[in-house]
Amino acid sequence: MQFNLLFRKECIAYLDSMAPDVIVNCAAHTGVDACETDPSCWAINAEAPEWMAEWTHRNQAYLVHVSTDYVFAGNKPPPEALTEADATGPVSEYGRSKLAGEQAIAAATDRYAILRTAWLYGASGRNFLKTMLRLALKNPENPLRVVSDQLGSPTWSRTLARQIKQVIAHEAFGIFHATSEGFCSWFELAETFLSAMEVPHTVVPCSTSEYPTAAQRPANSILENTRLKENKINVFQDWQVELEQFIQRHGDALRQEFEGVL
Repeated sequence: MQFNLLFRKECIAYLDSMAPDVIVNCAAHTGVDACETDPSCWAINAEAPEWMAEWTHRNQAYLVHVSTDYVFAGNKPPPEALTEADATGPVSEYGRSKLAGEQAIAAATDRYAILRTAWLYGASGRNFLKTMLRLALKNPENPLRVVSDQLGSPTWSRTLARQIKQVIAHEAFGIFHATSEGFCSWFELAETFLSAMEVPHTVVPCSTSEYPTAAQRPANSILENTRLKENKINVFQDWQVELEQFIQRHGDALRQEFEGVL
């Protein structure tokens, strides 16, 4: 059953009827540029987590909430990674709304786990890797300009789901960073992925200033899973290992998905 998080009463009534012991909130307004002018960004990213946390507190349930690297300014000198102890300082409305969601949860309940992740990709929905593949298949002769001065840890959604399962199993509380190990630039990720997919392509690096967007992006989104490791529940591997596993599992289907429509 699907619900619109903008309709708070309807969603709370559903929770009352189902009485879950655990809520995993993966929902978010992730249109980073759209968030600069779309007020529903705050309703989904900040207000909805707040009433979820209030509900879990009233009902002695447990809330697992997916957050983001965008709660940071991203100005830590690379290759230094951001830990859970680092000060936040979002530079976009998306980041500010997500941080407000984190703070609202912490104020409403103590039975929560917030997982900050970054650079997510998967076989379903829209994401950077699928966009690169679609564009490369559509016009192999057209060079793809990709930013090379933003760094982060590409993270497979399947592994994040496994990590959430571990957090729940161990009833871990607090804020956790949850990304694959290691880091790269968007340019390196595109080049690595398309080469592994054996797709003819030309990827050209460019700077952030050469690719302006409505919202500012963190230059350094490298997250270190310090608290997951301290709790001995970190399931993530190196991003290149997980990307290879992703391609082995979904590569053929992704090709067929785009070759059938281009």
